[in-house]
Amino acid sequence: MKIALDAMGGDFGSDPLVEGADLARREFGTEVILVGDPDRIRERLRALSLPETSFEIVEAKDVIDMTDKASDVRKRRESTVWVASELVKKGHVQGAVSAGHSGASLAAAMWVLGRIKGVERPTIGTILPCGPSRKSPAPSRNASHFILVDGGANVDCKPSHLVSFARMGRLLSRHLFAVDNPRVSVLSNGEEESKGNELVARTIDLLRGRGEGSDHGKSFPWFAGPIESRDIFSGETDVVVCDGFVGNIVLKEAEGLAQTIMEMMREAARSDLRSKIGGLLLRPALSRMKKRIDWAEYGGAPLLGVGGLFVICHGRSNALAIKNAIGMADRLAASGLTEALRSEMGSEGDREAAG
Repeated sequence: MKIALDAMGGDFGSDPLVEGADLARREFGTEVILVGDPDRIRERLRALSLPETSFEIVEAKDVIDMTDKASDVRKRRESTVWVASELVKKGHVQGAVSAGHSGASLAAAMWVLGRIKGVERPTIGTILPCGPSRKSPAPSRNASHFILVDGGANVDCKPSHLVSFARMGRLLSRHLFAVDNPRVSVLSNGEEESKGNELVARTIDLLRGRGEGSDHGKSFPWFAGPIESRDIFSGETDVVVCDGFVGNIVLKEAEGLAQTIMEMMREAARSDLRSKIGGLLLRPALSRMKKRIDWAEYGGAPLLGVGGLFVICHGRSNALAIKNAIGMADRLAASGLTEALRSEMGSEGDREAAG
């Protein structure tokens, strides 16, 4: 697969981006197209002792900075995110990856690639780690990750938006984790369907096939009901649905908590001689745990609902994160996710088939 990489975005300059592209090329066999200033990219390739002939470089004269407005991208069509999106639209590449301005990436993808028919709002499908289910029946898979939609694309949402997010997140679970029948839950402040704010309550009604705007009698059989925040990391469900304001808070809180826990464990392991010995014995297990919860291990989050594949990464992505984001884009492109989304969202007959 050919994947375009915004080689100028991100918090740490081009080095981790270019290095990550080389790692993806060697590990996944992905043909990575570097988008940006050709002179600066070649300079970084030489500085990193990487072969210039291994990459095609597509010129983009402009970069949307983190301090710029996302809406500026429409007037700046020589920017890296716009050019990368155009490469997808024209079929020159099968997907694009950017660690630059996330709002600009979202805006460029929407304006260049357009929305898939039937999608009111595109959504960010964020991948988060989870443990084994504590409840019965057992989950539909040996869960290690779940998908949170929306991860931050839409701050204010309507119930119909959340239903759309649920359907798209379910398809991502199928294509990324090969889950046959993903279960979907709506994030709420309680397990009871009587709880939740108006948005949650009306979304549940739509998914149950009742209430204003629903297709009465046609519920979504894969809907598992509301879920509390304490349970989303326990493997109880495959897709968690919420608006982008809540979703982004959950995402950043989870990342901060994981980092804090790892730092506390390292501090405790160095506190005395016995702890140091125990820490040495536990090091392999702790390394596996760290890898499981490290967001860099999956790299980025696909933007669902636009007419092409676009993966959005953290601005502070390192080479490992970029490598894995490119690998994710490669796998999702090969799986035909965008075509599946077009079929799913453009058809009203999918409710019965989805179960």
